[in-house]
Amino acid sequence: MKFGVADYGMNVWYGAMFDVEDRLLSLKELGFNGTERLEASGAADAMYKAALYKKHGMDFSTCRGMNVQNGIEFTAAFDKKYVWLSTSENSRTTDFDKFCRQANAMAKVCKRWGLKASIHNHMHQRVENQKELEDFLAACPDCGIVFDTGHLSCAGGDPVEIVKKYHDRISVMHLKDVWFDDPKRGLDEESKGYRFCELGAGNNGFSNAAVLKALREVKWDGWIHIEHDCHLRDPLVDLKTSLDFIKANL
Repeated sequence: MKFGVADYGMNVWYGAMFDVEDRLLSLKELGFNGTERLEASGAADAMYKAALYKKHGMDFSTCRGMNVQNGIEFTAAFDKKYVWLSTSENSRTTDFDKFCRQANAMAKVCKRWGLKASIHNHMHQRVENQKELEDFLAACPDCGIVFDTGHLSCAGGDPVEIVKKYHDRISVMHLKDVWFDDPKRGLDEESKGYRFCELGAGNNGFSNAAVLKALREVKWDGWIHIEHDCHLRDPLVDLKTSLDFIKANL
């Protein structure tokens, strides 16, 4: 397995991504193998950044370009395996059949490039809970999953069950723990009081240790990315804590 960072939360904490090389060196020092996405503003930028990753012995698992087509082309050129699914609408009110139709269209194109168009299950988006994820997988057989344990557990799902049933559909793992401001109330429309935190620090009754055990049992081998959408202190502290948690439970 490889261990990386889906670094959205880092960008929020610092204010932006100011220098890719600085980010890579910081993560390498902690023991990470890379980041999830290489962000490219063009073909030349993609080549330069890919060389920079290689120079430092780091890697990435997918690429995002200026538009969806560029992202597919760049990701295939670097011999990666998946891209994030992209549809015209992705809200809770989006028509499910339309969403799946567009997902299948993207999956067909990606398949020609040797890639999986992979859905990121996400709170407040079209595929949020376990039933919706399973319905989507049935309707879109060529799609994979950017499987987010934090979002699924927050939506009341069972990440361990998904790993056991659909491990062959998982393109990449996103590990998150959930912190409810009031665990007795949990998640409700009035408060929406939750955040994603370092692994081992959640209080919603779910532990990613069980997910790691399940991944080991099904012999899944791929990228595990840590993603903390919200940091309350230096992200490197939280990321080291989470990486230690993963290695201790694999």
